Amino acid sequence: MRMCKSAVLLITYATIISATAQDAGKANTSSVRTEVIAQDLDHPWAVAFIDKQRMLVTERSGNLRVVQAGSPPSAPITGLPRIDAGSQGGLLDVITDSKFASNRTIYFCYSEEANAKTGGNGNSTALASARLSDDAKKLEQIKVLFSQQPKFNSRAHFGCRIVENTDGSLFLTLGDRFSRMQDAQTLNTHHGKIIRINKDGSTPSNNPYVGKAGALPEIWSIGHRNVQGATLGTDGQLWTHEHGPQGGDEINKPQAGKNYGWPVITYGENYGGGKIGEGLTAKAGMEQPLHQWTPSIAPSGMTFLRSDKYGKAWQGNLFVGSLKFRYLARLEIKDGKVVREERLLQNLEQRIRDVREGPDGLLYVLTDEGRGQLLRLLPVQ
Repeated sequence: MRMCKSAVLLITYATIISATAQDAGKANTSSVRTEVIAQDLDHPWAVAFIDKQRMLVTERSGNLRVVQAGSPPSAPITGLPRIDAGSQGGLLDVITDSKFASNRTIYFCYSEEANAKTGGNGNSTALASARLSDDAKKLEQIKVLFSQQPKFNSRAHFGCRIVENTDGSLFLTLGDRFSRMQDAQTLNTHHGKIIRINKDGSTPSNNPYVGKAGALPEIWSIGHRNVQGATLGTDGQLWTHEHGPQGGDEINKPQAGKNYGWPVITYGENYGGGKIGEGLTAKAGMEQPLHQWTPSIAPSGMTFLRSDKYGKAWQGNLFVGSLKFRYLARLEIKDGKVVREERLLQNLEQRIRDVREGPDGLLYVLTDEGRGQLLRLLPVQ
């Protein structure tokens, strides 16, 4: 791991960012005001709230910091395991336990280098739990709950979004590692899968492949490419999005034992052109996406807005960051389908990596830059 330069708090900067609608190319009147909570963060990847004022922010280079409006970001929290940072890998997602106020437990995922304990070669995605110390300066009682198998020498497609389910289990999204895309259709690897485990690392007995010969019991769903957005919907179900290749980014609602098609079916094509496999977009036994983007927007981060802080029209909407086109998508959902998309924060001209709803009912956004920012979106009065 390498240390990034100290993050500097910018208190006074605020700007009005107009939102431009995607549909029919029409301008619209909605806008939000952005407040910069922190800047000069080294490619921040995820934000999680530890109370009403303070947040944990991961930096891909391997640092975890506490950020609070009105104060400089903390020094890096100590106690993290060894992280194999480089290219797309590093310290990635972080969430707090639903009972964090009493147990101070967090969960984080990262790229883990092969070692004597894990075996194999290369790296893969790992998920760990830890207790955040009372002074929020170090991690205690660290336990690696899951390590993606097999390890593989790659710097791409780690997936790595964590969601706590309504039953207390944990979902973790896993990438196909790019050159191992055919593994997404197998049951004996974790590549291109979503897995579900208990908080102690054990496997829930009602997972769909428990007891199936040749299948890894942690698997929840298969046929995914690189899932970098995951959240519980207002319906209590898991929603995800994933990167397509060249085109075909998808939104899905992964269900137990279902196959989401990659790389057999896709709305994308090979980089530089040319069909993938047989060039199919549908096949019996494989699920269709709820929504797809072609051309790709390179989605990352995902949350449903439950509050009415921005008015009733936004309540229940889905928000997704775009890395490629540098905007925040506001998606209106009706009957489980996207019926309208609005592009926000385009004037910011920064890659949007994560978006979360805070305890105050407001949206918080991380920008994936060498001098990345944590922004709070304020409704225009």
